[in-house]
Amino acid sequence: MNKSQFDQHAKILGWLFIIMHALGLVIGGFVFLLLAGIGVVSGEPEALGVLGLVGLFVALVTAVLSIPGLLAGYGLLKRTSWGRILAIIIGILNLPSFPFGTALGVYALYIMFQDGAEAYFSGVREPEV
Repeated sequence: MNKSQFDQHAKILGWLFIIMHALGLVIGGFVFLLLAGIGVVSGEPEALGVLGLVGLFVALVTAVLSIPGLLAGYGLLKRTSWGRILAIIIGILNLPSFPFGTALGVYALYIMFQDGAEAYFSGVREPEV
């Protein structure tokens, strides 16, 4: 894979990480609003309290799982060495999330373990010809 192809794949992968994990944040917020709304509509204070806490827990867990993916995408777009390492870790953790997480994880691992990936993300630039 030449440098321009690798550059293109790194940018695509960075945006895929950002989009997929931002979607996770949106879903977590939606679940919180849905459960809290059901608690409000029920008219029961206990239901509101329990569903609000469950919704908050789901939203917090989703945020904790999504924020590293957003950071990995940002790191890939900025060509940082920590972005590559984080993308490898998040790619591995995404593998069990069939089908989209699996596809993203396989793509991330394929790109991040290409020859020249470490140099690309370490800031080593090839001389211009």
